[in-house]
Amino acid sequence: MITSTLGSAFLGVFTWTLLEYIIHRWAGHGPKLLRASPFGIEHTRHHAEGNYFAPNLRKALAGIVIMAVLAPLSIVLTNQVVGLTFASSLIGTYIVYEILHRRLHTHASPSWYGRWARRNHFHHHFVNPRKNHGVTSPLWDLVFGTHEKPETIRVPARLCMDWLVDRTTGKVISSYADHFVIGTSVRD
Repeated sequence: MITSTLGSAFLGVFTWTLLEYIIHRWAGHGPKLLRASPFGIEHTRHHAEGNYFAPNLRKALAGIVIMAVLAPLSIVLTNQVVGLTFASSLIGTYIVYEILHRRLHTHASPSWYGRWARRNHFHHHFVNPRKNHGVTSPLWDLVFGTHEKPETIRVPARLCMDWLVDRTTGKVISSYADHFVIGTSVRD
């Protein structure tokens, strides 16, 4: 029972990473029909405004609806413990994703993972929106050939994150200067 419970927890995490990629790639950057979905509309605004995030209540309601559908289905297909573990793990990983994604935009991170996730994600935002759809993991970008190694990332001044800039000088903080520059194009 312990191995099946651990396996279902791992499968929930694994499944979320795939869903994260699929939703982001196709509903966020795919055909117009999919971009017209509630996620696609919020995602387009997020790219345009940078620090805009869909309201937490909307995300919580989506999580509740998904759990209400997923948990009973998982229980029917397996058993109560394994089904609830899978569904809870998937929703728990979704919550971690939401927190991580917001923090990438709003806070500096000293950890290696935070630095990797930030560069990977902002490469997607500011360099090539057709690449690096995975926020928490590069796994599915590697599988589907949409991973691109971030080089120097030019951040448009109007979308610049607070943690990136020294407010007294207006320049990129020295610890980020090797990987980020503030854009100087006409669009900025």
